[in-house]
Amino acid sequence: MIRWVYAFVDRPSEEVKRAAEFWAAVTGATGVSPWRGDGGEFATLLPADGDPWVKLQGVAAGPGGVHLDLAVADVRETVDLAVKAGADVVAEHGEWTVLRSPGGMLFCAVPFHGESRRPEPVDGSRLDQVAIDLPADAYPAEVEFWSALTGWEVLTGSRPEFTVVRGPAGLPVRLLLHRLDAARPTGAHLDLACADRRATRAAHERLGAEFVAEHAHWIVMRDPAGGTYCLTARDPITGSLA
Repeated sequence: MIRWVYAFVDRPSEEVKRAAEFWAAVTGATGVSPWRGDGGEFATLLPADGDPWVKLQGVAAGPGGVHLDLAVADVRETVDLAVKAGADVVAEHGEWTVLRSPGGMLFCAVPFHGESRRPEPVDGSRLDQVAIDLPADAYPAEVEFWSALTGWEVLTGSRPEFTVVRGPAGLPVRLLLHRLDAARPTGAHLDLACADRRATRAAHERLGAEFVAEHAHWIVMRDPAGGTYCLTARDPITGSLA
């Protein structure tokens, strides 16, 4: 049912164009599409090869975050399946629909337009994962929800608090569900698979990102628009932990 997946970078309206410049450089995009929407709040990164898979949205309130666009053959069928699996409809926009998962993750069901070519890694890294950070009490239902909605393979991650929801080969983005120890609202961030995460960190710092913290297999960064993301020690070709 899900033919393509977009990672949607949400940042404050006054910072979103700065975010677009940074993420275009990180992903090797040749540029940014014209801004569109009622308030000129949406744009798409244009990759040098393959089909687009990263979009941006300027948000009027709050720090922003990340959401998913699921490109599907039949939006109505997908919405019905999502609601049956536990999602709520947030807003209808004609051809596309905004929904909220049981754990509070926003996502959209949008029409599929023939996207099929996954862009190659850029300078040893690839933006390939949206991590959904969940309070412990919401985690089991969220795993069940995304398994039911996507029909994808569900795998235990490298740590017991991680579950990977991995689609068919060729899709540009997979999901990582992360069970949090601390009680905080559901959120999401981007993950990049890096052949050398410390070299990638240095490259991103030259583009204006800031180092936040380093863990055993990932480095937490903050982009120039204030959004956090991670550089992970996963193979940018396979997505598996190196």
